Amino acid sequence: MNALVPLPVVLPLCVTGLKLAIGPRLQRFQRFISLTVLGAVLVLSVILMVAADRHGPLSVHLGDFAPPVGITLVADRLAGLMLTVSSAVTLLVHVYSLGQGMADRDDRTPVGVFHPAYLILVAGVSCTFLAGDLVNLYVGFEIMLVASFVLLTIGGTATRIRAGTTYVIISLFSSALFLIAIAMTYSVAGTVNLAQLAVRLQEVPAGVRTLLEATLLTVFAIKAAVFPLAAWLPDSYPTAPAPVTAVFAGLLTKVGVYAMLRTQTLLFPGHRLGDLLMLTALASMIVGILGAVAQTDLKRVLSFTLISHIGYMVFGIALAGRDAIAGAIVYVAHHITVQTTLFLVAGLIERRGGTTQLTRLGGLARTAPLLAVLFFVPAMNLAGIPPLSGFIGKLGLMRAGVDDGGGWAWALVAGSAATSLLTLYVMAKVWNLAFWRDAPPGAEDEGRVLEAAEDEPDDEDEAATGSGSSLPEPAGAVVPAGLLGQSITTTKRLPWPMPAATGAAVALGLLYTVLGGPLTTFTEAAATELLARTPYIEAVLGR
Repeated sequence: MNALVPLPVVLPLCVTGLKLAIGPRLQRFQRFISLTVLGAVLVLSVILMVAADRHGPLSVHLGDFAPPVGITLVADRLAGLMLTVSSAVTLLVHVYSLGQGMADRDDRTPVGVFHPAYLILVAGVSCTFLAGDLVNLYVGFEIMLVASFVLLTIGGTATRIRAGTTYVIISLFSSALFLIAIAMTYSVAGTVNLAQLAVRLQEVPAGVRTLLEATLLTVFAIKAAVFPLAAWLPDSYPTAPAPVTAVFAGLLTKVGVYAMLRTQTLLFPGHRLGDLLMLTALASMIVGILGAVAQTDLKRVLSFTLISHIGYMVFGIALAGRDAIAGAIVYVAHHITVQTTLFLVAGLIERRGGTTQLTRLGGLARTAPLLAVLFFVPAMNLAGIPPLSGFIGKLGLMRAGVDDGGGWAWALVAGSAATSLLTLYVMAKVWNLAFWRDAPPGAEDEGRVLEAAEDEPDDEDEAATGSGSSLPEPAGAVVPAGLLGQSITTTKRLPWPMPAATGAAVALGLLYTVLGGPLTTFTEAAATELLARTPYIEAVLGR
């Protein structure tokens, strides 16, 4: 069973090499192998999660080199759950992207970049969840950075290049800081293996240990978009195509949260920065949701709610008790799915209405009832309406805060309740403007080009259309929303993979509610395992 642990990383990388060899040719075959490998990663993730639950953490030393020399990959309950949720989400987003026409049209790029870049991103996410040492955690982050920069700037429009530049500068700064933290850790402990660090850091002077903890927390807070280190996110994510934004919002920030959760429980038990974490959690909740209230663009609204709800996860990490950690894990799984779903819905709205500006939308509940349902369910889930999974996670965190009884804990309980109510207000605002009210005067009809391309058409486009002018697409034409600089064209008939994948994501979010009891039991066992630390250490070091 241990031999299966590397496969969620290895399979996507191997298929990426095949795709780069194929290039832009054989589009149907490329779609088939992409879906096949993502489905295989999902199956493997479920197997690893079940095995870790039944038999304890699974570990493998690549090349049979023992730590601290070799590369160690570890799959425990937490890693297994994160792999399963992320694999399901990446599979659904890829189906959605095929419907949008992204993968079908990337033959206009030099080597068909979307398929390989997306699989590299999946490999990077898997590597991060399975990493058993700080160096490979860093490698996982860098794999994601390379792939995400390609995906964020795909199409090469000025807006995306500008947003991507901001994103990569911030990411490179956090990566440099991460390298400094790794060097500092190795200098005081003589290893970067997490299991060995869990033992050796307890012998390090308290001041040095606090410095290491603060440095690693800063790195992961940038990755997770924790306030005040989240200013880059609202300007970076909304510019990308809907599938890219969805997978970024759902996964990339949660990888930072996962790293915080892993290091705080394993390396710094009884951490001294709990009050600081509570302060940043509260600030993230309040500042993020107030930013969402002020927005009029749906993608920016969702970007600010993303920052806000990261605060719930940091809340659980800061309290550091079993119930708090379990609540944080539930909320991470819930938020990956729901936030991804809402960004997919934003893409459907953009395809249907030609924009995500709420002031230019209206009447979608009447003209697109399926779209209304696909938005309403995850929106209420994000707001934490009982008995949905958002309510389960928030209730667990707030109960843990009440049981803690400290001043900061009570402040976070109050902030959590206020943030939940304001989230409900924001979702109701979006509903009223985009779905419930009548369409505003001047709303464009189907087939009307609403947003001109930023780039001039190339020679092939001119040859195909017979001129260099930008003409409206015929009614019902399927045109990607600015993937390669194309214009956005409304259409009443959405490509079926897009609503199908979104509906499956909605159903996945509801499945957490149906399986609320088993999910809570599993996360409590995961939290107990994290806080005990011994099962992880013994699985890696064989003690």
